[in-house]
Amino acid sequence: MRKLKQFVILIAISLFCISCSNVPSTLNNPWKTISLETDATFADIAFTDNPQHGWLVGTKATLFETTDGGDSWQTRQLDLGDEKISFTAVSFNGEEGWVTGKPAILLHTEDGGKNWSRIPLSEKLPGAPDGIVALAPETAEMVTDLGAIYKTTNSGKNWTALVEGAVGVARSITRSPDGRYVAVSARGNFYSTWEPGQSEWTPHNRNSSRRLQKMGYSEDGNLWLLARGGRLQFSSPEDLDDWQEVVYPEPSTSWGLLDLAYRTPEELWVAGGSGNLLVSSDNGESWRKDRIVENVPSNLYKIVFVNPEKGFILGQDGILLKYEPSSEAA
Repeated sequence: MRKLKQFVILIAISLFCISCSNVPSTLNNPWKTISLETDATFADIAFTDNPQHGWLVGTKATLFETTDGGDSWQTRQLDLGDEKISFTAVSFNGEEGWVTGKPAILLHTEDGGKNWSRIPLSEKLPGAPDGIVALAPETAEMVTDLGAIYKTTNSGKNWTALVEGAVGVARSITRSPDGRYVAVSARGNFYSTWEPGQSEWTPHNRNSSRRLQKMGYSEDGNLWLLARGGRLQFSSPEDLDDWQEVVYPEPSTSWGLLDLAYRTPEELWVAGGSGNLLVSSDNGESWRKDRIVENVPSNLYKIVFVNPEKGFILGQDGILLKYEPSSEAA
């Protein structure tokens, strides 16, 4: 009986080890876990011209404010009636800020968030506001979840359509610093791109049988994609439709990868389900896994680096990670 028990234990250990990742561990954990009193999933984060003053938004009309650079956060309540709002994005240019949400809602502040006003949106707006970028004083660019892109130069009083046709329901829409967009279809079957000056989105077939999860732009302007099965690919520098070989940041695992962000031109991080977080310091050639963060009970949905020394990872159930490169792993 004892031998049978030992045999069962050995089998269990073997099965456990098969599922273990063989990716090397990071030498230290630069991420501080912050748990806020909410069960919301965070969607976006942004700071005013004061690097200590920022805002965090998410589902359930979640709005948090920090005045110490993100170490602590205070919840802020807005009178939005009985609507069940999910905020999708926040962006600031100086003290002027914008927040988008679903159902269709757009908030605007001119004083760093002391006061927020609701900007009326047309009932004919294709889709709900999904993202917004504050470009200059009184100037912002907004995209809806159907790929309609609009720009205002007078604090939201009037909007100009930049693209005539919507792209359809999108899983994710990402904007490059120079104003290009890439959208992944709701089911991940294909993606579409748009550049300033074009009247329509350009559709593209996905390059494998794996459904797309998210796409974005690298530091040098090329495209990257995350697909089911933990796949990562970069487009060729010469041709954005020419994709390089598939990279698996964490081979032999089934964790989904949900977002990618560059801290520097060479260092990039990918995050995903169940606290999965990996880093490459050589532009994707090799990878290390942050096993301290792996213990965080949250899916990691979005990575935002405000600058190389200031970054955040947004999770669910009030989980927020703050980049602190001086912190050592326990």
